[in-house]
Amino acid sequence: MYRIFDAEHSAKFDDATILVTGGTGSFGKEFVKTVLRHHNPHKIIVFSRDELKQFDFNQELQSLFPQDKLRAVRFFIGDVRDQARLQFAMREVDYVVHAAALKQVPAAEYNPQECVRTNIQGAENVVSAALANRVKNVVALSTDKAANPINLYGATKLASDKIFVAANNFSGNIGTRFSVVRYGNVVGSRGSVVPFFRGLLERGVTELPITDERMTRFWITLEQGVAFVMSSFAMMRGGEIFIPKIPSMKITDLAEVLAPGLPHKVVGIRPGEKLHEIMISEDDSYVTVEFPDRYAIEPAFNEFNRESFLDLAHVQRVTDRFSYTSDNNSEWLDAAGLEDLLSKSML
Repeated sequence: MYRIFDAEHSAKFDDATILVTGGTGSFGKEFVKTVLRHHNPHKIIVFSRDELKQFDFNQELQSLFPQDKLRAVRFFIGDVRDQARLQFAMREVDYVVHAAALKQVPAAEYNPQECVRTNIQGAENVVSAALANRVKNVVALSTDKAANPINLYGATKLASDKIFVAANNFSGNIGTRFSVVRYGNVVGSRGSVVPFFRGLLERGVTELPITDERMTRFWITLEQGVAFVMSSFAMMRGGEIFIPKIPSMKITDLAEVLAPGLPHKVVGIRPGEKLHEIMISEDDSYVTVEFPDRYAIEPAFNEFNRESFLDLAHVQRVTDRFSYTSDNNSEWLDAAGLEDLLSKSML
């Protein structure tokens, strides 16, 4: 089932000022366009470090929206490593989406210091700037690789998650609330397997490389990811990690849909890669609650008198030793389901 998380009606962005770090990445761009389509923000700030990407994105927006909408858009060149620049950019901001990160697993392993500076120190800077400017709500994007991480990228995102969760304990009378959103592979995003396979097929390969025939992955579209973040703003209480209920698929099945009948060549799992992805581990089950469309890992350390989601009628605690992994998922993509995702992912 293709699930949308009510992006149009759940987020309170009318007349608000929103800042998006990593605003010229795949997620940031789609988030900005979605806000402009469905809301009338006072201001939306695209914060990123690449002037060419900002120029290109501005040109794209010019072709999509009337000028009265685009008056709300501001482009700030800056890096999340620069705390002073972040603090300057967040003046009078109501909501922050933290999407900036170094995400490539091999690059992180080869350049660990750079990954730490962006993903961990950058998270600290976002928290500090948000508190200094009395931002209302901050949602940080995470990854399934942050659950039981085996590579540096996942480890830095786990540290980032902990920083944002703990930040709620220090906001005091400022009242800023921080939450995290964690989801799996985005269909068609840069570096994902779908455009990789399609590139190989365009070059006329006679077989597709498969790391392991047992491998499974979670799948979500960019549109779904943006909608999930927007709906999480509406329901967040601070300190929780939201995880959407999304389908899994075997990599071999995905390859078969993209290239029916083409042989596969098993090349082995790459360093830092998992056979199956985890979004909720057994160790988190005792603080995890279930909604109809998502899970939420509630904060284990609650020093700011946060009420549990269990006070809601449609929420229940998960069973003991529960885990949410791409191989034990109850929802699976078949060929028709993948084609539906691909059609909705604008590929």
